[in-house]
Order: sequence, then structure tokens, then C-alpha cells
Amino acid sequence: MTDWGEIPLGRQTDYVHEYDAALLAPIPRRLARQVLGEDRPVFYGEDVWNAYELSWLNPLGTPVMAMAQFSVPCDSEHIIESKSLKLYLNSFAGTRFQGVDEVQATLVKDLSAAAGQPVAVTVLTLDQASRFLTQMAAQPDGQCLDTLPVSCDPPPGEAPSEQVQVDQLTCDTTQQVEGQQVEGQRVYTHALRSLCPVTGQPDWATVIIEYSGAQIEPEGLLRYLVSYRYHSGFHEQVVEKVFCDIMRRCQPQALAVQALFTRRGGLDINPWRSSESGQAPRLRMVRQ
Repeated sequence: MTDWGEIPLGRQTDYVHEYDAALLAPIPRRLARQVLGEDRPVFYGEDVWNAYELSWLNPLGTPVMAMAQFSVPCDSEHIIESKSLKLYLNSFAGTRFQGVDEVQATLVKDLSAAAGQPVAVTVLTLDQASRFLTQMAAQPDGQCLDTLPVSCDPPPGEAPSEQVQVDQLTCDTTQQVEGQQVEGQRVYTHALRSLCPVTGQPDWATVIIEYSGAQIEPEGLLRYLVSYRYHSGFHEQVVEKVFCDIMRRCQPQALAVQALFTRRGGLDINPWRSSESGQAPRLRMVRQ
């Protein structure tokens, strides 16, 4: 089992009500990426966080309610452990700030220092957030895999396994030979579930996969994604594993994987990994 060091996840902790940047707990990305191998495919991307429980005091001592969105580049040295971020954000609740600009600048400074790379931050009042969120898609485009008549049960006599069924990933290689390939194929499932590597608690997500190249066999892709139900991994590592497995098994010309995880502790995390540089689509599912 990986030693994640002194992080608050899985421990009983007290809430701090005065601003304290020292509450943030960085975790080196290299620890979670060890399972991907040294020859992992190259990817780009970012981790988009939505924080729904942000409050501070204005100069008169009146609470201001807001939400924030953070974008952490995937090549940052560290991820930020989610419970530590929750504790950090709650420490703003008893501290006076001049306004949104000061809060946003503080978040940029602290989160960038913890991640080891510049982190983009947008702070929104609740009125602004209401308009912002209604503009976001509630349902992804593409083929939903969840309606396929596929059995995802383990073989008779076998218990559910923690091992991800990578061998379920197959594609029509004759298309590559004949030059018949799909462009911008998008599929998704709401059935992704993995386990927190520290607490063992389940994490649920909608995962969206867009690719160009030989057609990936959809039934096998669904079985593969469902097989994460007993796999332990942080949100970011799960998405990176999905990306690397598809690249190695199916060799698409282009690939992007995004997972929209349900909210926990006032935070949702949405990692996006792509074979091409760019910005993650800003989507929000009904479960978020």
C-alpha cells in the first residue's frame, strides 16, 4: 500500500475558522503514477475543481457566500488532497477580506504554491454562479454505453476483483488496414465507480471518452469501465489509467478522457486527460 504521508483524509480533524494556508496537503503526482509505468503515453490536461462551500467575512463582519472553480494543470508536481482543501476553504469563514478580488488572489497564491504550478481560480458570488452553472451542459453528447445489453458479472464461481479488466478493451483493427476510421467518436457512461485509496469509500463519476481511429468495441469498453468498481485510486489517477490503457490497447490517433465525479465535502473533481493540449470542457452533470 502506498504511504500517502501526513494527510487529513481518513483522520478525525478539527475545523479551523481562521484563514490558514498551512492546512493544504500536497501529494506528489509521481506516487499515483507509479502504476502507469515508466513508458506511459504522453498526455496533457487539467483537473477542474468546483468548490460549493466558500464563505468569508466582509469588512463589517457579515458573511459572504460564494463558490469557486480551480484548474490545476496535470503537469504540476503535486495534487492537493481533497479533505485538506475542504479544511483550508472552511478556514476562510471567520476571516475578514476586502472583497472577491482579495479572496481570489489569496486562493491563487496558496493553491499554486501547494500544486507547484500556477493554478487558475475563479470566485463567483452565488448570483453569478447561478447564471454560470445554468449555461453548463446537464447531459453529454454522444453514445451512452449504459443501455447496452452487456453482462458485467464476474465469471461463475469468482468473486469481484480489484483488478481492472484491461483485456476487455478491443478495437476493429481491420479498419486501420482498410483506412476506415471514426473521427471524433464520443461515448460515455454514468456507471464509473472507484474506491478512495485511503478511506476505501466509493467515488462515483460520469466518464466521457472521445477518440479518433479504429472503432473501439463498445461492449468491451463498458465492461472495462465497470471493472473499476473495486479499484483503488484517486480521481486523477483513475482518469490517467483509463487514458493510458486505451492508448496502449487501441492506439487511437487522438484521445480525450474526462471524468465528472460527484460532489463530496462540498467539492467535485473533474480530471481531463488528452493526447492534444487544450482546455477541459466545462461540463456539469445532474449528480453534481
